[in-house]
Amino acid sequence: MREEKPKAPSQKNKSAKTKSWFWPIVYSGIAIVFVGMIWGYNAFMTEDSPGLADVAGKDAKDSPIVETNAANEKLKYPFAEELYDDVVIVQDFYDPEADAATRENALLVFDQEYVTNTGVMISIQGKPFGVVAALSGKVEEVVNDPFMGDAIILSHANGLTTIYSSVTAIQVKPGEEVSQGQALATTSENEWNTVAGVHLQFEVQKDGVAVNPRSYLAF
Repeated sequence: MREEKPKAPSQKNKSAKTKSWFWPIVYSGIAIVFVGMIWGYNAFMTEDSPGLADVAGKDAKDSPIVETNAANEKLKYPFAEELYDDVVIVQDFYDPEADAATRENALLVFDQEYVTNTGVMISIQGKPFGVVAALSGKVEEVVNDPFMGDAIILSHANGLTTIYSSVTAIQVKPGEEVSQGQALATTSENEWNTVAGVHLQFEVQKDGVAVNPRSYLAF
């Protein structure tokens, strides 16, 4: 009887066996790499980023102060801009280089002496009007002066100081941060300058020296 030789496996069968283990290994490798990437990312975020518990435990005063664009602001009118057409400058800032009429209008007579005006006196139809911050800044002082009129002094990031005098119903307090255009008070009259009636004495200082508000604003 003729002995049959064992058949060698065909190429097709070899290929099928190879496929049966090759792709599972590839998929497993990709999965391991992917899991490793996720684990590494989570570890990095946990180390560098504060958790909710960390944030909740911090005092608001410990948070970093965000810089505003206050230093880039331009001086605005100390009243609502829609009132501009009714504005009258009762008395000017005293500028020795101004014309004679302007200089004369900037002299105040008190106790038989001339006093130069260090700001501009603003009147709007002789009626009370709201006073607003010309720039964002900090309330340095609130002055209570029944004779010359109460005043608010603001300091600003650009070295300017603005002063709002002859006001009442003051809405801010020393140390408070205010935004440009924020309501500060209401104009009133005072005993020191009764001729001016209800008005705002608005002054601007640069590094502690009085400057003409007209050099910043078109009154």
